[in-house]
Amino acid sequence: MMASRGYDMTPTMYSPDGRIYQVEYAIETVKRGTLAIGIATKQGVIMAVEEKPRTLQTSNVTQKIFQVDYHIGVAAAGYIPDARVQVDGARFFSQGNRMTYDESVEVATVAKHLADQAHQFTQYGGVRPNGVSMIIAGIDQKGESIYVTDPSGTYVQFAAIAIGAGSDDVNAFLEKHYNNDLSLEDAASLAIAAINLKTEAKEGINHIKMAKVTSEAKVFEKVSESDLQNYSQNSSKFASQ
Repeated sequence: MMASRGYDMTPTMYSPDGRIYQVEYAIETVKRGTLAIGIATKQGVIMAVEEKPRTLQTSNVTQKIFQVDYHIGVAAAGYIPDARVQVDGARFFSQGNRMTYDESVEVATVAKHLADQAHQFTQYGGVRPNGVSMIIAGIDQKGESIYVTDPSGTYVQFAAIAIGAGSDDVNAFLEKHYNNDLSLEDAASLAIAAINLKTEAKEGINHIKMAKVTSEAKVFEKVSESDLQNYSQNSSKFASQ
């Protein structure tokens, strides 16, 4: 019999040792998802995901990177349908902020909103925690920033972060190679090298999707396959170190 038996039937019940098992199960779901990476530089932010395409899948469609506002994007790891629902809520929230205050929403405000929504699903019976973590990346009046939310409702700011399967090793790799003076191009190459660190495909770009927000334009845009190819060629300088 499982030690958690009877305490994992609802997210509103603590076990005798102070654990909420359904939240832990949701976090485990994230750890089984494919990698997502966010990197912030002085020139902008990079979001990259490992996305294994099917044979007849349209190549320009990205399932795990979303645009929230013109200056904010999200990369997700875990149960992606949960991410879509949360992103739709973040879009509505961002547009409401613009209509109310006549200004673009801050990245930290969107991250807090998403974390609050995730936390609500740990407080009521008849629901389950969202099985997804998200990297919220963008540029606002305060500059470039990246936040990560998890199923418990926690949100934390990072300079560079990986979530998903093998993220512990990838984060150690990012800690080794990241520095504050990275160019946006080098950050993109670093993200590719980090994804290839744990994936079965050690080269090529067919399994990678990427988006960016540059400090100059402050607009979310997907990275083209030709640019990805160039970044991939430069990623070897990180992989070889």
